[in-house]
Amino acid sequence: QVTLVESGGGLVQPGGSLRLSCAASGRVDEIHAMAWYRQAPGKQRELVAGILRDSDTNYANSVKGRFTISRNNAKNSVYLQMNSLKPEDPAVYYCHAMVLPATYYWGQGTQVTVSS
Repeated sequence: QVTLVESGGGLVQPGGSLRLSCAASGRVDEIHAMAWYRQAPGKQRELVAGILRDSDTNYANSVKGRFTISRNNAKNSVYLQMNSLKPEDPAVYYCHAMVLPATYYWGQGTQVTVSS
């Protein structure tokens, strides 16, 4: 079992920045990949960024160049630095972890609001 707890969401003006954090506990040594997803009202949950244990990363096209995912294996944490936030970025952001071969875990989500 893996438990994920997100923090760092909030209200920010367009063009501003936020840093999300996700702390993992439990069977953390078995985590292969971690990721951030988001879900806006009325929309499907979508992948924002992912990172493997070896720090290989991937990003949604909509956030490339603005968001950066990073991982601290010693602290069992993953982060999402979000810069140049746009009006289309507001959503509930979820931390996700995958344990091989195919077990998935979700955090409770943290709200990101972009408004002037």
